[in-house]
This record gives sequence, structure tokens and C-alpha cells, in this order.
Amino acid sequence: MKKFLALFLTLSILAFLLSGCGQNQSASEISANQQEQNEKVTIKVGASPVPHAEILEVVKPILEKEGINLEIVEFTDYVQPNLKLAEKELDANYFQHIPYLEEFSKEHNLDLTYIAKVHIEPMGAYSQKIKNLNELKEGATVAIPNDPTNAGRALLLLQTAGLIKLKPEAGIKATVGDIVENPKGLKITELEAATLPRVLPDVDLAVINTNYALEAGLVPTKDALIIEDANSPYVNVLVVRKGDESRPELKKLAEALNSPEVKKFIEEKYQGAVVPAF
Repeated sequence: MKKFLALFLTLSILAFLLSGCGQNQSASEISANQQEQNEKVTIKVGASPVPHAEILEVVKPILEKEGINLEIVEFTDYVQPNLKLAEKELDANYFQHIPYLEEFSKEHNLDLTYIAKVHIEPMGAYSQKIKNLNELKEGATVAIPNDPTNAGRALLLLQTAGLIKLKPEAGIKATVGDIVENPKGLKITELEAATLPRVLPDVDLAVINTNYALEAGLVPTKDALIIEDANSPYVNVLVVRKGDESRPELKKLAEALNSPEVKKFIEEKYQGAVVPAF
């Protein structure tokens, strides 16, 4: 009986010691996990829902391996992402092309720059009333974006289509006032870019940015009556505050956005409606 009690006590003590070791090991593991989580860097990036946020989703696992947590903040306008970045509510943004960035930064006195060229979204002209630009009637209403760089871009596309002619010196900053020839007397209406897909039933033609066209279910390479080619200078870029260009986590983000994985995704997902620029 004494031997049995001694054996029982010995086993009980051994079990207690093993249990203690196990608890200490679990606590150690928990501490290590917490430390690892604490060491992870989180970056907030503002983006338009399509295609920018979709492309950023592709780089999330790439950055995760680098110890970087990517938080995507979606915007449906072209103003707030730059203002929020300047106010340090974002670490970067990815929604705009270079001419827009330069014009907006100058107008609002912002110190922003870009660290990666990612893709081109060829702008296109769409209609629910005609199937060919030759069908456009005299005095037809044509809607274009109302922000300076995209308005100029839209007018250049209309010029390429032979619908209007602009002053030679107008360039990418062309305005309606730079139209010198308008054979069909087209009525050019300037509206907020995001609203253009919704006004398609009310106008004869609308020149729409690809991200808004995609959000509206349009297929640029199929539905656009005319579309920019891949040589467009309007490359969409990853934008940061000046002085942040060398931040390691932002450099990793730039590298990830120019990775083979992203290139493959863009080519397969958008079928020419969005074109890699790297």
C-alpha cells in the first residue's frame, strides 16, 4: 500500500512538472507570436475600387511574407485620396495618372510624388444610342470628365476620332475653349468623372475613365466606340509624400506592384482594358 502511494505521489509530481513546462512553453510561444505581430508594419493605401484595390489585393500576400500588413482604403472620388495622403491619414495612394497628380499637387500645393508606374487604363468613348461614331448626329451631346487633366485627355480622344479639332498648343491641358473646329456642333458637357456611366442613357456619347467603366459593368475593349492605345502617357502610379520615397515598407510595396504576379493578374483579369506599364 505504501509503495502504491509513493508511486502515485511520484506520478502526480511528474505530471505537475510536465504541465508546468508545457504552460511555460505555450506562454513563450504566445509571447513570440505577440512579438512577431508587434514587429509587423501596417501601411494604409488609398485606392479606387476597380482596378486599383483589386490589384492591391494581389500584393497583400507578397507583402505579408515581408512582415508588412497592407490595409486598403477605398475611395470613389479623385480628390480625397490625395488630401488624406497629404494629411498623413494614408501612407500612399494608388488611383491616379501622372498628369492628374502633377496638376492636383500644383493646384492644392501638395508635396506628393510617385515611386512606381503600375498600369495604364485606356480611356474610351461609350454610347447607348449609337453603335458607331459615324452615327453621331449634329448637335449631339457628349459628356466628358470635368477635372482638368481628364477633360483634356477626353478632348484629345475626341480629336483622334476626328470629331473636333483643338489648338495645336493645347496639349494635355486642353479645355473646351481650345476647340477650333467642331463640324457637327457637338454639345460638350463636363461632369464629375464618377457620374459619367450613370448619364449614358441621357447623352449621345460619354468619354469615361476605365476604372469607372469597369465598375459600371462595361468592357472597354468591347463596348468602347473608340479607346486610347497602350502608348497613352497616362500611367497610373503609386503616390507617396515627398520624403517618404525611401521608407522600406513603401519600397517593398512598389516592388510588389511591379512583380510578375501583378503583371499576370492584370493581363488575365482585364484582357486589355488595363495594361501593365512595367
